[in-house]
Amino acid sequence: MILWLNGAFGAGKTTVAYELHRRLPNSFVYDPENIGYFIRKNAPESIQKDDFQDHALWRQFNYDMLSMLAEEHEGVIIAPMTLVDPVYFSEIVERLRRDGTQLCHITLAAKRETLLKRLKKRGDFSQSWPAKQVDRCVNQLSEQMFGWHLQTDELGVEQILDRIADHADLKLLPDQRSATKKSWDRFVTKLRHIRF
Repeated sequence: MILWLNGAFGAGKTTVAYELHRRLPNSFVYDPENIGYFIRKNAPESIQKDDFQDHALWRQFNYDMLSMLAEEHEGVIIAPMTLVDPVYFSEIVERLRRDGTQLCHITLAAKRETLLKRLKKRGDFSQSWPAKQVDRCVNQLSEQMFGWHLQTDELGVEQILDRIADHADLKLLPDQRSATKKSWDRFVTKLRHIRF
């Protein structure tokens, strides 16, 4: 099964993805964003688009990769990725579903103020690219096609995990880590996913 975690920048997709991965045996985190960085690194600037999702190759490659993983990997594939364009959503998520792939799509939602506060905390201030996308993301992701929506403003990570597990019918392993170890693991996850 593919578990696609959607949401605006700052919604907590990466943190939730890796926390789920720690508690779901044989799960795998697949990051569609990496294909965008591959395209940027391997194509001349003259043909690069401002948003790498606008490259048809990005959408096709992620569809192909997720299709292959779903067919060949027995565990849950967790894909944390903001995807707000309805056409692109159809080209990847809905196409996988049409092909018979079991895919659970969840949008981690939060108020604009919450998202901007979270982004600022991680170093993305009001003029950063992620912060400039907040309004577009919040508006687009509120559409029904991007459901199931989980409002995260007042929820802790454990509560989010429990609600996702209930919705997706997943059985999470107990978390035996101390509070300090959990905080450290989450800090390391954030550090590893800082994009320069």
